[in-house]
Amino acid sequence: MPLVMMLLWTTVAKDGPVGRFGAAQFGAYFLLTMAVRLLTGSWVVWEMTMEIRQGTLARRLLRPVHPFLAYCAEQAAAVPLRMLIVLPLLVVMLAWLGTSQLSGEPLHWLLLPLALAGAWALLLSLMLLIGALALYWDSAISLFELWLALYFVFSGYTIPLELFPAGLRAIVAWLPFRFVLSFPVELALGLPPIRGALVALAVQWLYVTALFAAALTVFQRGLRRYAAFGG
Repeated sequence: MPLVMMLLWTTVAKDGPVGRFGAAQFGAYFLLTMAVRLLTGSWVVWEMTMEIRQGTLARRLLRPVHPFLAYCAEQAAAVPLRMLIVLPLLVVMLAWLGTSQLSGEPLHWLLLPLALAGAWALLLSLMLLIGALALYWDSAISLFELWLALYFVFSGYTIPLELFPAGLRAIVAWLPFRFVLSFPVELALGLPPIRGALVALAVQWLYVTALFAAALTVFQRGLRRYAAFGG
C-alpha cells in the first residue's frame, strides 16, 4: 500500500507541492512509512486468540514465565530479521533521494530509536489487550479489524497527517494511531519542532503504559474464568 500511495502522491505533486510535500518528500515519507511498519509489526493478537480458542494457552500457563513475557520475547526476537529486510529499502531510498529529505536535527535522531521502540510496544500492548479480551468474547479479533480500518486512515499510512484539515488534524494528532506509525516517520523527516517531538514521545509512552496495564489487568481477570480445551 505505501508504494501505491507513493506513486499516487508523487504524481499529484509533479504539478506543485501539496502543503510541505513535493514529489521527493512524498517519496521519502512513504518509503519510511513502509520501513517503520515492517520494523514495528506484530502478530501476537492472532496467536493469542487462537491459543485461547484452542485451549493451548494452558501450556503457557504451566511455564514459570508469565505468558506476556513470552509473547514479548517472541515478538522482539523477530526484530533483527525485520531490520535486515528494511535495510535494503533504506539503501534504495538514500540512493534515490539522498539525505536532503531527512532531518538535520541531531535530537530528532536521538529520539527516533525511542519512538520506534514506543511504536512497537504500543502496537504489541494493544494486541495483548485485544487478545486478552478473547478470554471473554469469541470474536475479539473483530475488534482488531476495526482498529486496522481506523489505522489505515488515521496513522499516516495512506496520507501524511499534516495534510488533514486543521480541525481533524488537531484531533488525530493525539490519537494512538499516529504514535504507531506516523510519529517515527515525522522524526526521521524532521517535521515536528523539538518541543512538539518531546511531548509526542511522552504521550506515546503514556499510551504504552496504559495499554499494557489494561492488557495485564484484563488477562489476569480473564484467567479466573478460563477453561482450557484440547492442547
